[in-house]
Amino acid sequence: MTALALPARTVQRVGLLVGLTLSLLVGWFVPELHEIEGYGSRPAWAAAVVVMMAVFWLTEAVAIEVTACIPLLLFPLLGVYGGGYVSDLGATALRYLDAYVLLFFGGMTIGAAIEECGLHRRIALTIMSRLGAEPHRLMLGMLAATAFVSLWISNTATAVMMVPIAVALAKELELALGGRRLVHLGAALMLAVAYGANVGGIGTKIGTSTNSIFAGFVSNRLGTEFGFLQFSLVAMPFVLLFLPLVWLVLWVHGRRDGIRTSAGRAVLERELRALGAPSSRERAVGSVFLGAALLWMASDLVRPLVAPGFEQLFGFRFQSKHYEAGVALLSGFVLLTTRLLSLRALFSMPYGSLVLLGGSLAMAGGIEASGLSAWLSGQLKLLSSLAFPLQILLAAFGTIGLSAVASHTATINIVLNVLPQNVTVLFASALGASCDFMLPAGTPPNAIVFGSGYIRLSTMIRIGFLLNILAGLLITAYMLGYARFIVP
Repeated sequence: MTALALPARTVQRVGLLVGLTLSLLVGWFVPELHEIEGYGSRPAWAAAVVVMMAVFWLTEAVAIEVTACIPLLLFPLLGVYGGGYVSDLGATALRYLDAYVLLFFGGMTIGAAIEECGLHRRIALTIMSRLGAEPHRLMLGMLAATAFVSLWISNTATAVMMVPIAVALAKELELALGGRRLVHLGAALMLAVAYGANVGGIGTKIGTSTNSIFAGFVSNRLGTEFGFLQFSLVAMPFVLLFLPLVWLVLWVHGRRDGIRTSAGRAVLERELRALGAPSSRERAVGSVFLGAALLWMASDLVRPLVAPGFEQLFGFRFQSKHYEAGVALLSGFVLLTTRLLSLRALFSMPYGSLVLLGGSLAMAGGIEASGLSAWLSGQLKLLSSLAFPLQILLAAFGTIGLSAVASHTATINIVLNVLPQNVTVLFASALGASCDFMLPAGTPPNAIVFGSGYIRLSTMIRIGFLLNILAGLLITAYMLGYARFIVP
């Protein structure tokens, strides 16, 4: 995914040059960053690193995981925390072991076990078969099944799993129509996979890395904790409101093929028969998964009972993120020790996402500790002085627009640090980071379905542009209405 319509290698080389040049210019030639009382030159060096990382992330000048490690190298060398090399190295390294990183790791182990035993596929096919086999119901089933699975495993893995099912359904329908190519319905089914994966991932803290980045940012920077259930109480209703809009837009496009057949039922029944009865392994993994989900949702009830003991033993404030990370790690441990998760699957997990999350938290920590955040707050007074609805509108549409040309993780890392430091405004940007539907580069699911052969770029742009606008408007109305009253 690149930020410009140029050869990838060219964009990377330009990004590398621009990132290094701007970093040096900011570090050496912005006098006010060297004159902040009590901080010396630390804000300037922090700003230099942040600018370098932002440009590298936007252009993918180097691998995003490598960019995420830059704070670990440069913050201690530049004395950003102001405590000496060893102290700064320790403070930076701790960000890569933050409770949110451990929570995401534990969530990944649960997702990997679900994938390895095939439980995710059974869940998806069951949802689709229950919703019906007529074309409009197949579309709804594809969206609902993909979104539900994406709540618990990565958007990318969900899309990879669902694309073959969508292709099989399209081909079965084409066969029932004598081989006629389903130009519109085929594209709509594929886009339902991408958009279902993107929107579904919004609903939980572990649904997508941008949610974890947001939760970690507001916890460390603003001191606002989102429990697992509390996060879902804010985010899940948005998912439930937006999915019908996505279905409507896709069905308006898909119904242009004018088909009325239930031929897709044969595919669903065949796939379910091939799975056979649920295995003992599936049932065991499902039990661990259900237990973890219930414990996460019961955080506000259980955590007060165990927090005093942890605080007495270890001398730190036991927050919801520690409880949730503990549940996730315990679940992963149970899965490994009972061999419900193989070492092969464990080692195959996308660990780059953990590095990226740690790097995001490290960058935010450096901005705060160096005094750069105080300077930025002064520079962003214009944004903060805007009417609150305009701040939400800017956060929603700005994030959606930027994620159309850069990865959603790069986008959220940048906008969280430049938007007004208000939790509701930042939550709007977290929702928007998963809501680009217009370009293959927007999110991995967009790119995956684009390779199915059923989607033309002009079709994705036209449908995606409309959904981008609807998403931005819904996020704005949603955050100003329901969400505003329950966000801490």
